[in-house]
Amino acid sequence: MVKQGKMPTFETVDDYIRSQSVEAQDVLNEIRTIIKEVVPDAEELLNYKVPSYTLVPNGKRDHQIMFAAYAKFIGFYPFPTTIEAFKSELKSFKTGKGSIQFPFNKPLPKDLIRKMVQFRLNEIHDSNLNG
Repeated sequence: MVKQGKMPTFETVDDYIRSQSVEAQDVLNEIRTIIKEVVPDAEELLNYKVPSYTLVPNGKRDHQIMFAAYAKFIGFYPFPTTIEAFKSELKSFKTGKGSIQFPFNKPLPKDLIRKMVQFRLNEIHDSNLNG
């Protein structure tokens, strides 16, 4: 069953995760853990009413990785350049310009998520050094 109506506003990422199905909560917490393992000082916040992680101090929106729960999948938003860099490894997942769908009926590609988070962090650092 899909939730109808306006999306609620949450105070914290914990509130957001607790409001989801048990199946979604498990996957959201796994992704959260992976992000924090790769970037321990990532700032956790809500952006567009979904969990977001700023990968560099005082980072702008394009320095964030986001995720969100849907009825049958978790949407993961690592930035378009990340998706392009990993397109061959992502071919078994539905992707968009800036999004990846991790369906509940497939194992979560934890190592791939780690690599994508690290790639995006390196890309931000490189652009800050060269920018």
